[in-house]
Amino acid sequence: MKAGVTLRTIISIAIAVIHTFSCRAYTPSAIDSLALRVTEGTSNGRIFFYGMEAEYDSFRIVPDYDKQTITIYGNSPVSQAVGLNTYLKDVAKIHICWNNPSQALPEDIPLPTDNITGITTMPLRYYLNYCTFSYSTAFWDKQRWMQEIDWMALHGINMPLAVTGTEKVWLNVLERLGYDSCEAKAFIAGPPYSAWWLMNNLEGWGGPVSDEWVERQYDLQRAILSRMKSFGMHPVLPGYSGMLPHDAATKLGVDVSDPGLWCGFTRPAFISPDSHAFSRIADIYYDELTKLYGQYDFYSADPFHEGGNTSGVDMVMAGQAILNAMRRANSNAKWVIQAWQENPNPQMIDSLPDHSAIILDLYAETHPQWGDSDSAWYRKDGFGKHDWIYCMLLNFGGNVGLHGRIDKLTKGFRRAEKTSPHLYGIGATAEGIDNNPVMYELLFDLPWDISSRRGIPPLQRYITTRYALQDSIPTDILKAWRLLESTVYNAPAEYPGQGTVESIICARPSWDIKGASTWGNANLFYPSDSTSLASNLLSQESGTHLKTSTNYIYDLADIKRQALSDKVYDLYKSIRESFFKGDIRHAKSQSDSMLQIISEVDSLLYGIPGFSTEEWLRQAALASNDKEQKRRNVRNAARLITVWGDSAAANTHGLKDYSHRLWHGITSELYYRRWKSFFDHIFNDSPTPDFYDMEIQWIEKQVERYAPEK
Repeated sequence: MKAGVTLRTIISIAIAVIHTFSCRAYTPSAIDSLALRVTEGTSNGRIFFYGMEAEYDSFRIVPDYDKQTITIYGNSPVSQAVGLNTYLKDVAKIHICWNNPSQALPEDIPLPTDNITGITTMPLRYYLNYCTFSYSTAFWDKQRWMQEIDWMALHGINMPLAVTGTEKVWLNVLERLGYDSCEAKAFIAGPPYSAWWLMNNLEGWGGPVSDEWVERQYDLQRAILSRMKSFGMHPVLPGYSGMLPHDAATKLGVDVSDPGLWCGFTRPAFISPDSHAFSRIADIYYDELTKLYGQYDFYSADPFHEGGNTSGVDMVMAGQAILNAMRRANSNAKWVIQAWQENPNPQMIDSLPDHSAIILDLYAETHPQWGDSDSAWYRKDGFGKHDWIYCMLLNFGGNVGLHGRIDKLTKGFRRAEKTSPHLYGIGATAEGIDNNPVMYELLFDLPWDISSRRGIPPLQRYITTRYALQDSIPTDILKAWRLLESTVYNAPAEYPGQGTVESIICARPSWDIKGASTWGNANLFYPSDSTSLASNLLSQESGTHLKTSTNYIYDLADIKRQALSDKVYDLYKSIRESFFKGDIRHAKSQSDSMLQIISEVDSLLYGIPGFSTEEWLRQAALASNDKEQKRRNVRNAARLITVWGDSAAANTHGLKDYSHRLWHGITSELYYRRWKSFFDHIFNDSPTPDFYDMEIQWIEKQVERYAPEK
């Protein structure tokens, strides 16, 4: 939409529209509260925020050298938050991130040498994927969600997906349609499987949910939406696309189609969009959604996700019916659609009015669909007349590993910015978050022109902020990050798999490992010693300042973890080669070394936030006071990161280890045990290991550990 706007024009607009309000009385607001939280109360009386008028989202940071204060002007709370984050990063050298969500300002706050201005022509900055609500946020409490919304605001996000609490909506809808409470709950997936339920992939799996869980999620969603709205964000709520329980034809007497199976799971039924019942049920859905959470301008719906059967469905009519239902709930509503594989169906969106849909190009940093002819998923006409958002997917399944495509991300976005008239924003659509912070900083910096950053290479700026370096970057730290930038953070476009190089440690043992997950890839595309070299370089700069740096401690553990994982990759290949050459003694010796490294990885990650199985499972247990729901939560949380579903889903349909995690706890208790049993079978003639049985045993052990029966 903003293609053709020059940098000089942007700067001129920024200067022209910024107005200071020296006479206006200062009134604390939501942004003040955010500043207090992320600076641990040290912004009080030192950082002030005022509104301003602007054509585009803009901010200006103005220092007062006499009073030793900072004033940040912005056209919205989110713009002000970006201004705050710019001050923290570029001036105070404080990096607020997942592993460092707050940090006190120094006693004498640093001031910039001049005003700092920032502006973006991208109206929307989107965040989250349905899958994130399962792989990362499934068991978050209010405090953790509020922390995340602060992070969103600081990074300029103004269009977050918000699907928490949908259970209560569907309970109310189904009860109005004649289902009793038990029947309705049988349709609702349990945490952490709600993502695939809401995307029409499955129903009921991991449930049933308790009344207490439903009410907790309802209260949580209201708190989430309230905080988002206090920042002027535009939450995206789950819309209605025709989903009904699979027995709807019998139960309700309505005309539905059978979308088939997804990975062995029964999909919900799809109600024919040309039927009167579709409009009636959609209106009930939006009525309940609105009564519970209010009216919104953005609704997300993805019919026929990942191979849903469209046989006999009039795609033109389906698209119109889905949009019309949204607009009966809110005449200003826009339909938010994920572009993933063949979706959205071109016929379905081509028939919609101009600009009535916003398309998320979900995997644009790897397989863009917007019109980039170099892409395997190339669409000649992009998304036609509809506005779209350039998204970075980055992570699949919450897997742990250093990964990114820096060059492809930045160059792809700049190319789209110059050539696509319908580019409307940028977004992060990771299946799992809380990893690879460098990629999110680079992504959400892309749409902003900020005066303090011109001429400074993005990676150099990141390192300086990340480690609070006031002067030059130490040589070894710069070498380490340049090495990472040229290897793990620049995966080739043609590299197969999904997300990070998958660790051999996390794979079910065999002599023919392609990846830990069915669709992943364990083969390194970079020299296996490069991460070890980066780790050693970073370790050499552990001076007094860095020894106490939360970010440095986290990064060093993460990079060492990657280096050890890459070393295991080499060992595995050598063990296999020695074994098939008949050099059993050497193979056995190397297998002992491999097991030792797996144990070393587990020890390395102990106590590092974000790398803990205990943290994940304890979170699941604490998310409910209902005894059965608590046990179910822990079982589901443990199952998701191992077998994923039932035996058929794991072993026949390929979902085993899709969400594997190279974390402390599971590494020693499951991954080590699988590999040891495999080597014992090979070298000591012990019985053939049953990996699925091991995984189930591990799951049940976690249930008893974190949610005991008594």
